[in-house]
Amino acid sequence: MFKGDLSTARGRTVAWIDSLFIDHAVFRLIWSNLAPVVPNRVWRCNHPTPLRLRRMVRRLGIRTLINLRGKTQSGSDALSREMARTLGLSFHDMALESRGAPQRERILRLHDLYRSMQVPAIIHCKSGADRAGLAAGLMILFEGGTTVDALRQLSLRFGHIRQARTGILDAFFLLYQREAEGRKPFLDWVRQDYDEAALRRDFHANGLASFINDWVLVHE
Repeated sequence: MFKGDLSTARGRTVAWIDSLFIDHAVFRLIWSNLAPVVPNRVWRCNHPTPLRLRRMVRRLGIRTLINLRGKTQSGSDALSREMARTLGLSFHDMALESRGAPQRERILRLHDLYRSMQVPAIIHCKSGADRAGLAAGLMILFEGGTTVDALRQLSLRFGHIRQARTGILDAFFLLYQREAEGRKPFLDWVRQDYDEAALRRDFHANGLASFINDWVLVHE
């Protein structure tokens, strides 16, 4: 629906219609899914509306925005990018998957970004449930935290359903817990031992839970 043009009144109106009703931002006007991840360093939320992003910058001192959806042709994407520029935020696209085995190169790229970003930072996906939970859990492990702490970021409190296809994210952290936690640093395990193909092969989701997650809740 949205063609990427915010320079005209019509284009801006279409962007808002696309954001509110196609990308479901109408629900995000009153629901932010905002929560701290790493104290004084990282927060998580769903895709912020421009006004909410401005408020978070004022309230939390946010300096960096990490977009876990990647660049999309949507009104939500265009409006948040515009507001990030207006606010002088450092903006990074760091696309993650919610229903696939986490990719080694993307984990390592997120780690590089985590080490170099200006803080405090905010990470967001669409609903703040799955990809935000994965990134938050990874950042906790980057800080030397435990898989128990990482898995708390993938919880029903944020709208994450571990029985659905998105449960492969939980399975990733449980795989590290089982294979190497306490014996090998997380990033060394990712570089040397993590088998994406085996995780995809061995994980099986519940069909009903996946239907609810994908078609009722419309999580990406």
